[in-house]
Amino acid sequence: MRNIAIYGKGGIGKSTVACHLAASWGLKGLKVALIGCDPKKDTCMLLTGNNPPKPILEALRNGESIEQCIVKGYADVLCIEVGGPEPGVGCAGRGLLLAFEHLDKLGVLSDLDIIVYDVPGDIVCGGFAIPMKRANSEVYIVTSGEYLSLYAANGISKAVKRMKSRLGGLILNSSRGNLSEELKIVEAFAKALNSKIIGAIPKIPMLKRCSLEGKTIFQVSPRSKGSMVFRNLAETIIVNEPKEEVNEISDKELLSIVSSI
Repeated sequence: MRNIAIYGKGGIGKSTVACHLAASWGLKGLKVALIGCDPKKDTCMLLTGNNPPKPILEALRNGESIEQCIVKGYADVLCIEVGGPEPGVGCAGRGLLLAFEHLDKLGVLSDLDIIVYDVPGDIVCGGFAIPMKRANSEVYIVTSGEYLSLYAANGISKAVKRMKSRLGGLILNSSRGNLSEELKIVEAFAKALNSKIIGAIPKIPMLKRCSLEGKTIFQVSPRSKGSMVFRNLAETIIVNEPKEEVNEISDKELLSIVSSI
């Protein structure tokens, strides 16, 4: 079983990427689960018609079984949302640890080919490092060429190094629609990290419609170029060999990289 953790700055498109990766592998006949680790509990929307499953932490607070929190979405992907504590109370990272303890006891994840984790990457909390600690975990960081996105990506790469996890690479999700310009910046960052760009996603206007309808681009426009972008990314990750070690870049070095291009 492969544990694939998708990290990145808030709003960078992690959930969109995670949903499409999970769906692509599900359509290939693989047994896949998508676990939303964000307290916003909005990871699985594209696979469930904008009708997300009940969060595990909510069920646990109510003394209910968490089996009801596991629903089958598009492409037979098992969709799970961890959720978070009540606003202003508790620790979301601790909640994540608790949720995984219950999922592991239930055994629903043991017979899968791939588990995809959608994880907040701009929250400095040990609890959110749990997915990168899972057995044979691979970390993929979604970023744009913007400085603050790369700043978050650099922080995540430092966590990967400290956790002795494996960095599969960077996924460039273009924020400005100028893919070639952002590629230069992110390629320089990846080289400094001793990593690589595993895939580049151009601006895809169709994704706005997908979001409104709660569907993947495979359903809305299966033969489009956007659909092929995600299929190709999924295929690349399947055959990818993650790096065992990455370099640590200081904030000053990162700023120098971004400023020089």
